[in-house]
Amino acid sequence: MTAKPAALDGIKVLDLSRVLAGPWCTQILADLGADVIKIERPGVGDDTRTWGPPFIKDADGNDTDQASYFTACNRNKRSVTVDMATPDGQALLKQMAAQSDIVVENFKTGGLKQYGLDHEALRAANPRLIYCSVTGFGHDGPYAERAGYDLMIQAMTGMMSITGRPDDVPGGGPLRVGVALTDLFTGVYASTAILAALQVRDRTGEGQHIDMALLDVGMAILANQASAFLNTGKAPERQGNTHPSLAPYQDFPTLDGSMLLAIGNNGQFARFCEAAGHAEWAADARFATNTLRVKHRGVLIPMMEELTRTRTTADWVTLLEDKAVPCGPINDIAQAFDDAQVKSRGLAVTLPRHAGDGIESITGVASPLRLTATPPVLRHAPPALGQHTREVLAEFGIDAARFDALRSAGVV
Repeated sequence: MTAKPAALDGIKVLDLSRVLAGPWCTQILADLGADVIKIERPGVGDDTRTWGPPFIKDADGNDTDQASYFTACNRNKRSVTVDMATPDGQALLKQMAAQSDIVVENFKTGGLKQYGLDHEALRAANPRLIYCSVTGFGHDGPYAERAGYDLMIQAMTGMMSITGRPDDVPGGGPLRVGVALTDLFTGVYASTAILAALQVRDRTGEGQHIDMALLDVGMAILANQASAFLNTGKAPERQGNTHPSLAPYQDFPTLDGSMLLAIGNNGQFARFCEAAGHAEWAADARFATNTLRVKHRGVLIPMMEELTRTRTTADWVTLLEDKAVPCGPINDIAQAFDDAQVKSRGLAVTLPRHAGDGIESITGVASPLRLTATPPVLRHAPPALGQHTREVLAEFGIDAARFDALRSAGVV
């Protein structure tokens, strides 16, 4: 908990999104202090609540029926269950949107129009509303009606074509990134766009519609690989853990496993060679510059691999850490969370959950946003389904009698 003011204090977000891209966006806003109200289907909730194993454990260490996936992107939110397929549910959500600053949704194009919850309808009632839509392919173009999923986007954008080992080596072939990278980046880009729209609203008093597409983001995050193609006409290829433009910049075998060397300039290479007892490599005409090292990597890398096998990973890290040569272990996730720097930065955060469902606390990864004056806040563990329905609706002016009627009718 923190007593400092949060950056987005006073901003109310109506979160109609599910799964990962939208919830990742709204969790960023929630960590920055926005009041994020997560709308879920009664009795069902966000799809990821059941995406297990693995499942959250109760106080006795036994698996519950609640998947850990959901907890990755729903911290600091309040869960409210509303059936938007009913007229009363639609009226309730419209009332809430009229009092909100931001709506985030990830329904298919046109999916909310039938409920009167599309951006035209809600912004007509609340011109200050910032309405962010997240879809697979955007709201125009020949694929606009298609559903989009991260794995599909990784395949379509070429991300998988540059991830993995070449076809002609063991284990070769296209691979997906180990997390839903496009979803996550879409969430980050969406939160950035929303913050920009808030700044514009402060100047003009008007909200706007934000059209976020996984396809657009997937193409954008190809970064230097996309720029290489666009400016040469040659499509990059998979090359495992090596870098198309840098050498040596890859994994190397060690006496007890492997390590990562990320040498990005001539000075780093020279310092590595000096520390490793082969200063002559840096003076070799074939390796004098990065471009030459890339050209002659077929000679350089086997020489280095023969050398790196003579010491343990820890020995290499110790040898190079005060030489300004980027070198580190290749950890699994358990080892990563056990790392001294990860612990020092407090990157695992445990929050108590007061939902009466036997789950006493939930642990997640801390926000990486470190603002000195307005740091991220820790208010709510990822919520149980509908945990805050009565509390939140009362704040929106729903009195006890109306709430009971809505509950009896199965609307909430």
